[in-house]
Amino acid sequence: MSSAPIVQVDGVSYVYSGEQGEGAKVLDHVDLVIEQGTFVSVIGHNGSGKSTLAKLLNALFVPTGGVLRICQMDTRDTASIWEIRRNVGMIFQNPDNQIIGTTVEDDVAFGLENLGVPPDEMRIRVNEALASVQMESFALSQPHKLSGGQKQRVAIAGVMALKPSVIIMDEATAMLDPQGRKEVMALAHQLHRTNGVTILNITHFPEETIDSDRVIVMSGGKVLLDGTPGQVYQEYETLRAVGLDVPFAVRMQHRLAEAGVTVSPSLRQEGMVEELCRLLLTR
Repeated sequence: MSSAPIVQVDGVSYVYSGEQGEGAKVLDHVDLVIEQGTFVSVIGHNGSGKSTLAKLLNALFVPTGGVLRICQMDTRDTASIWEIRRNVGMIFQNPDNQIIGTTVEDDVAFGLENLGVPPDEMRIRVNEALASVQMESFALSQPHKLSGGQKQRVAIAGVMALKPSVIIMDEATAMLDPQGRKEVMALAHQLHRTNGVTILNITHFPEETIDSDRVIVMSGGKVLLDGTPGQVYQEYETLRAVGLDVPFAVRMQHRLAEAGVTVSPSLRQEGMVEELCRLLLTR
């Protein structure tokens, strides 16, 4: 895995302009480096700046302060906009807002058509993308008949067909049921492992972050915490102070500690269940 930074955020701020000219600063001098081939999760409350950061990374927004580079390209450089967007694919929370084709394969091909990809190569890319998300048997299906999780798979296939360097999942599981969320996250990790694509997962579900290489916690437009999942969720009181949730196993560990019961740290429910069984058997 290369350690070359694929995303470099240097002192980036962003201010939304109001109708009267006043501005609301939603990002405040953020510094980040994201290495190629990593799986990074970003969590924070609504208004923390995490979704604004996503739009800046795709050059949908341009920083009002600081510099943001994607694959060494400055997002303020208008000549690089389309190359940046080709390198950075986005999956939004509502798949219905991303799917426009009359069939699944038409939808996956849409972005390739806009890039002028030759038909023979387009067919290969569409087939490969659908296979990568286990949706090849639905190629001729009508998207509106699919489940929410299947629609997100199609949206991901449409992005994968473009062969991006980075995929940003902006609350991509927010509108799915628990099973759909689990399937989409499993797919994201599979694509990360097999294709080496950099994944930036923006979420408010802490359980979605525990398999990440890195977790970034945002609050008030700034980076509050940044580290491995184990490091970040050790900062239990800091997270509680800003009203953020933690994985169930971490929450249970602290509640047991408050009751005088010590268990080995675990981020997973399965690990916590094993610890509780061990305690019961030794008493």
